[in-house]
Amino acid sequence: MSKVDNSFYVGGEWRKSAERSSITHPWDDSHVGGVFLASDADIEDAISLASAGFEKTKMLSSYERSEILQYIAGQIRERQENFAQLITAEIGKPIHFSRIEVERAVFTLQLASEEAKRISGDVIPLDLLASTKNRFGIVRRFPIGIVLGIIPFNFPLNLVAHKLGPAIASGNSFLLKPPPQAPLTSLLLTKIVEESGFPKEAFSALPCKNSTAERLVTDERIKMLSFTGSPQVGWLLKARAGRKKVVLELGGNAGVIVDKSANVEDAVRKNVMGAFAYGGQTCIKVQRIFVHSEITERYIEAFIRETKSLKVGDPHSPETIVGPLVDKAAAERVVSWVEESVDHGAEILCGGKSQGCVVEPTVLLNVRRTEKVFCNEIFGPVVTIHSFDDIGQAVAGINDSAFGLQAGIFTNDFKNILFAYDNIEAGGVVVNDNPTFRIDNMPYGGTKQSGLGREGLKYAIEEMTEPKLLAINPS
Repeated sequence: MSKVDNSFYVGGEWRKSAERSSITHPWDDSHVGGVFLASDADIEDAISLASAGFEKTKMLSSYERSEILQYIAGQIRERQENFAQLITAEIGKPIHFSRIEVERAVFTLQLASEEAKRISGDVIPLDLLASTKNRFGIVRRFPIGIVLGIIPFNFPLNLVAHKLGPAIASGNSFLLKPPPQAPLTSLLLTKIVEESGFPKEAFSALPCKNSTAERLVTDERIKMLSFTGSPQVGWLLKARAGRKKVVLELGGNAGVIVDKSANVEDAVRKNVMGAFAYGGQTCIKVQRIFVHSEITERYIEAFIRETKSLKVGDPHSPETIVGPLVDKAAAERVVSWVEESVDHGAEILCGGKSQGCVVEPTVLLNVRRTEKVFCNEIFGPVVTIHSFDDIGQAVAGINDSAFGLQAGIFTNDFKNILFAYDNIEAGGVVVNDNPTFRIDNMPYGGTKQSGLGREGLKYAIEEMTEPKLLAINPS
């Protein structure tokens, strides 16, 4: 892994600039590397080149697009340990989870390669009136142009794959804005894209300041913004995006219901991992757990015991589950929210403290629903536990949120499954597993403050294409 300043990539050319940024390892503050930052002039060049590149990408056959994606997936697989070590160095993700992320990125791009061959259309009858006899229509999906992907730090490879993959599969050009905390992972991927046969003008990787990135968001030549990140930034960018398509994945404070019919040991084991793995830095991490009153005491005892068994600390250790948060500011914020809830009557069952960027896995009881640890996205290793008496009360607790990304329910009562599915306000309901469950072909996205649109290869391709009708009068 290089600790020198890295160039960025503009439509086939690696560039340097007058400004640069440094990346520091969250675990020990060591210097990981640096990157030059794109300027306004670089942004203009990237957009102009992507516009020209789109004239080439839209002419690529399904076979060509599929082969390009297979190449990228294969090269990531060959360099998977390099990617995993770099992810851990940049953001402190425990190496076990970094390796899983690389495997998922390969899988995501393989799925994109398959979906490139499955973009189909319809033949529809248009002879529905006497005056339209013999007419019929053909509907095909066409690429829309330049897609801009803005990526968060927590999945710096697989979330790129979820935007780049469908963009290539559907014949669009693509501009990548990497996360400032983890640009080196994006640039390592860029070297593979450069070698893949994808038209060079059609791809740029542009680490830059947020003020510079706004130029990308507002430019009318860019036809779609795909953003994953905080609600505050996401909705602001949507307001500035103009007429372009916008897909937003903005996180949440995911809830889980544990019904009295559930397998308690299974629920505890999964919930603990869902709450604390990778320090809780995922937008569908388990944050609020609603447990039936008949099993609450048993559940809490098992949950605390399982939590205390987690390996916390050095992200380079394969046994570590809870590593550092991305920076000290994040750790300080999480602890301050916990302390604020305790000041207002909450009880800490375990955890609650931090050292450096590492926050202890923290379990809270008696939390008021007005507290930040309940209402907001904690994005840290903190969970609140609440008791309920009937399924309606539990679902109301899940819905008592401005967010609606995913939710989970542990139950063996099919009526409760259907009730939860019908009434939970979220983009997905997961049965007998955590809301953290995601396989990369499924539609993924939320309601309310959690965003707009859906990711997942087939669904993202639909977002990145437009249907066009050909109405035929054979006479």
